[in-house]
Amino acid sequence: MHPSRIRLSLLLLLTSLSHAASVAPVAAEQGMVVTAQKYATEVGVDILQRGGNAIDAAVAVGYALAVVYPAAGNLGGGGFMTVQLADGRKTFIDFREKAPLAASANMYLDDKGELISGASTRGYRAVAVPGTVAGLELARQRYGKLPRKDLLAPAIRLAEQGFVLDAGDVAMLSAATEDFRKDAPSAAIFLNKGAPWQAGDNLQQKDLAATLRQIEANGADGFYHGPVAAALVAASQQGGGLIRQADLDQYRARELAPIECDYRGYHIVSAPPPSSGGVVICEILNIVEGYPLGKLGFGSSAALHVQIEAMRRAYADRNRLLGDPDFVNNPVARLTDKAYAARARASIKPDRASRASDIASGVSAEEGSNTTHYSIADRAGNVVAVTYTLNGWFGAGVTAAGTGVLLNNEMDDFTSKVGSANQFGLVQGEPNIIAPGKRPLSSMSPTIVSKDGKPLLVLGTPGGSRIPTTVLQTLWNVLDYGMNLQEAVNAPRIHQQWQPETTFHEPQALSSTVQEQLIAMGHSFKASRPGNHIAAIMIGAPSLAAKPDGKFYGANDPRRGTGLAKGF
Repeated sequence: MHPSRIRLSLLLLLTSLSHAASVAPVAAEQGMVVTAQKYATEVGVDILQRGGNAIDAAVAVGYALAVVYPAAGNLGGGGFMTVQLADGRKTFIDFREKAPLAASANMYLDDKGELISGASTRGYRAVAVPGTVAGLELARQRYGKLPRKDLLAPAIRLAEQGFVLDAGDVAMLSAATEDFRKDAPSAAIFLNKGAPWQAGDNLQQKDLAATLRQIEANGADGFYHGPVAAALVAASQQGGGLIRQADLDQYRARELAPIECDYRGYHIVSAPPPSSGGVVICEILNIVEGYPLGKLGFGSSAALHVQIEAMRRAYADRNRLLGDPDFVNNPVARLTDKAYAARARASIKPDRASRASDIASGVSAEEGSNTTHYSIADRAGNVVAVTYTLNGWFGAGVTAAGTGVLLNNEMDDFTSKVGSANQFGLVQGEPNIIAPGKRPLSSMSPTIVSKDGKPLLVLGTPGGSRIPTTVLQTLWNVLDYGMNLQEAVNAPRIHQQWQPETTFHEPQALSSTVQEQLIAMGHSFKASRPGNHIAAIMIGAPSLAAKPDGKFYGANDPRRGTGLAKGF
């Protein structure tokens, strides 16, 4: 057995996350869908079975999650879609939210220049212009096969007829009970006569069904114009928000070239700015490629040291240099260049941790995990990775009356005040300051990995600033440590993001001996609760060591107790 797998097996026997070294991914012959909610997964599989391609399924799942996973699935937020088509073409659809036209750099500061508590996180003033509907419709129009009505029908049915809540659904909704009570339109939907819903109850969302029917009939115009748009604007005006019809008129999703790089013979395709995800992933992979991770061993002090140091350097660049490409000249080519990585690697001391101040000035702390990701692969060879969000759990905590649409609090992802933290503790630089029509910097990293031109892995996760490092560790687990896909998803993780100096770790990610060795080198650690939720697909075999069989393998992360991997 590979030494990394022996070490993994020992660690997994101890972990409290119910990991097991023998756990196998779900297998299927014709396609695979992995999402954070079982009904949404079923919707995606049904679309594939009916002849839709992976893009059709991704659109249908996006609408379905807005109904059955309202904490993060959405019409009132935004996100990213990474696509690799069967003919080898690759593209990226950016439907990130935008600052309203009336937004300004100091809009969340008082007359003394201090941040106004909660102004960028709760209520209508925290809401950015939603992009999800424009993004899903752009993907469907350019790359889908099925008519719009077929892709909206499952979500409409789930909203009109309702769906039965299980324990995971109830736990998600219950966490926001007090927030719902502060907003009458939200309380009318997500509370049962003022009380939390219970497992076994049927949750119907008639207003949301009507909104979905407007989209079914009119496409993106059904959301950005007409009665839905009027209701969104009216709610914003009444609630003191900035969104007006002119903001909805000017919103466009856009197609961009993805970030691409190579790692040990595998080709990586991921998210470009305004996401930092692809740049961070490629920069770290380029640095770590100079070390024999497989020989060093999973969870060894030598491997963890270089991984932490690579993360520290890439996140320093992320927080100082990146922003919306419409407003910022992002040095993407330099940051993803192998020669740049070699210089960064040369600065890593083999026996000593670096300090953040040795790398650059500035601060960035822990970001949140309030997003969702899904991965889809079809029998024709198309693969799609989608990460989208309301930012905070249930966004700004407000639902536009008459629409059923929960709205994001994405304005908090901007730099409200240089040197001050957002709701997740993340402090960013001037490239990310608020400006009218600007998209805030993101960490979302929907990622596709290919070998010899054929898709091998499709993956992504929620988790804020932890998204890139979670994707990276899953890739290392498969490509360097020889794990099967489910083992790779289950394995305990670490996270380092330049500042704070502390590296966060899940339970059992570090043995006591390894932790002592790393502390002696100058590292510091803090245990953190598992928060990410990888949704991953591997095509052709369950692991690199397994005999190729042409099947699809899906892995749903056990950390949140929700979701489903299913194929046919």
